[in-house]
Amino acid sequence: MMKFSLCNEVLAGMPLEQQCEFAATIGYQGLEIAPFTLSDTPERISAREAARIRATVESFGLVVTGLHWLLVKPTGLSLTDSDASLRARTLDVMSRLTVLCAELGGKVLVHGSPKQRQITVGETLDVAVDRLQDALARVGDVAAANSVIYCLEPLSAHETPVINTIAEAAALVRGVGHPNLRTMIDCSAAGLGESEPVPDLIDRWLPTGLIGHVQVNDPNRRGPGQGEMAFAPILAGLQRNGYTGTISVEPFDYIPNGPATAAFCIGYLKALREALA
Repeated sequence: MMKFSLCNEVLAGMPLEQQCEFAATIGYQGLEIAPFTLSDTPERISAREAARIRATVESFGLVVTGLHWLLVKPTGLSLTDSDASLRARTLDVMSRLTVLCAELGGKVLVHGSPKQRQITVGETLDVAVDRLQDALARVGDVAAANSVIYCLEPLSAHETPVINTIAEAAALVRGVGHPNLRTMIDCSAAGLGESEPVPDLIDRWLPTGLIGHVQVNDPNRRGPGQGEMAFAPILAGLQRNGYTGTISVEPFDYIPNGPATAAFCIGYLKALREALA
C-alpha cells in the first residue's frame, strides 16, 4: 500500500505534538520534517534531543520519513559561493543534518535549498555545478555511514539556475557514482521545468534506480488535487514501476490554511489509492 507523509511546515503554526496528533488523525503515516521548524540552528540538535523528537512522533503512530528544506537555517549558507570557508561551513551543516535524519529515524534527505545553490556573480554555471557535485560526493559518504539516501532535487528555473531537470540531476549523480546519492521527483517543479508529463518521467527514470523520493504538489504551488495536474496517472505510474518509498505531500500555498490543505490532500490521495487497489 502506498504510504503518505506530510511535510511538517504545512502545520508549522502548531507545536510538534499537535502536528503529530493532527497528521495521524487525518490519515498520514509519517512526517517529512523541515529542520528549520525544529530550531534556528538545527545542526546543533543533540542526539538526545533527536531521540526525544523521534519518540514524540512515534508516540502518535507516525514515523519521521526524512528531512527536506535543509539549508534554510542557519542563514547565509551556500554550496556554490566562491568563498571556500563558507562552502566548508555549509558542508558541515549538511553532514550534521544527514546524521540527524538517521537519529530521527528518517530514510531520505531532499536537497532543494535553491538560495544556497546560486551562481556567484562573475562565475559560470559549470563552476557552480562542479562545487555542488563536490559537496554531494562528500555528503554521500556521511549518508552511507548512516544508512540514509541523500537526494538532489531538480528545481525550476524560477528558483535556481543550477540543476533544473531530472536529467541534469541524474548526470550529476552518475558523475559522483555514490550509491547513497540519488535524485527525486517533485511534481510541482517537474510540471514547471520538464518537457515530459510526470507519468512519463516516472516511466523513464524509476527503472534506472536513480529516483530516491517523490513529493506531490501542483505547479500552482498548492496541494495535489488543488490545481490542474492529474495525480491519478502519477500514482498509477508509481505503482506500475514498483515504487516502494513514501510519497510526501508538499504544498507551498495553503488555501484556506495549512490544516485544511493537509486534510484535503490526504483525502484526495487516499481516494486515488483506493481506486488503484
